[in-house]
Amino acid sequence: MPLFLLDLLALLLFAGAGLLSHGLPITLGGLARNVLPVLFVWLLLSPFLRTYRQPTWKNLLLTWALAFPAGLWLRQMVLGGDFGVGFFVFLGVAMAFSLLFLLLFRGLAKLLRLW
Repeated sequence: MPLFLLDLLALLLFAGAGLLSHGLPITLGGLARNVLPVLFVWLLLSPFLRTYRQPTWKNLLLTWALAFPAGLWLRQMVLGGDFGVGFFVFLGVAMAFSLLFLLLFRGLAKLLRLW
């Protein structure tokens, strides 16, 4: 459970940083809009990928590589956005920065011997 909470915190901080970088306030609604679709897919996949049952860097990266783009696609569908070039630029930036946040928090977990 501590690893899941660290991953969730990493995703929430990533979403908060994204809101601030676009000049938007950090609100519960903004965080929910940006995190819930990714979290939904993440939670669907993580039992099958053993993200928390057998936590390894490989399982984390596989979960991220599958859940994050699928969650962003779901978010785009729910918000009624298009899938033009702008979406794919957003996807690339979001993938890079979300991975940075996840790796920082998992690295912290390793240092604190939570993992």
